[in-house]
Amino acid sequence: MARYTGPSWKLSRRLGISLTGTGKELEKRPYAPGQHGPNQRKKLSEYGLQLQEKQKLRHMFGVNERQFRTTFDRASKMQGKHGENFMILLESRLDNLVYRLGLARTRRQARQLVNHGHITVDGSRVDIPSYRVQPGQTIGLREKSRNLDIVKEAIDVNNFVPDYVTFDADKLEGTFTRLPERSEMPAEINEALIVEFYSR
Repeated sequence: MARYTGPSWKLSRRLGISLTGTGKELEKRPYAPGQHGPNQRKKLSEYGLQLQEKQKLRHMFGVNERQFRTTFDRASKMQGKHGENFMILLESRLDNLVYRLGLARTRRQARQLVNHGHITVDGSRVDIPSYRVQPGQTIGLREKSRNLDIVKEAIDVNNFVPDYVTFDADKLEGTFTRLPERSEMPAEINEALIVEFYSR
């Protein structure tokens, strides 16, 4: 199945979380979209809860089902907790780190910047959003891309950079200093439910 390209606000309301990270989607109508959205009191089954949690994380990072499952299988071969390793691999994606550094306002925008060849890793251009960045690597903008309006806007608006990355606003580059800890990753996700979903 191809990557989801439909309305992100409707999807955010259906899943009950802000996929863009701004929270604007749920301010006005914090319930599922559609005619019966405000009155839905349907209790989800155990499978439904697990599926919903998987869809939350998948759409949060904008990953298609095959990529998501492949990353999950790769996490199972690492030492430590399966669910945490899985989320660390997702957080290490290049498009996500461009978003975390504040070079883009949303992960979708970060993905587009990477796809269009504006981003460099250790000085070399990388246009693969799923590229796995290693701790110590530096992410920056190409010389030609430093005056992009969307990047300037994103930097002006951004007021938080996680502890596992450092950002130099003058050079417009940041370093992925270490792997993130669980407390630094999305709190609204219960990764144990995703592990249970794939372990059925």
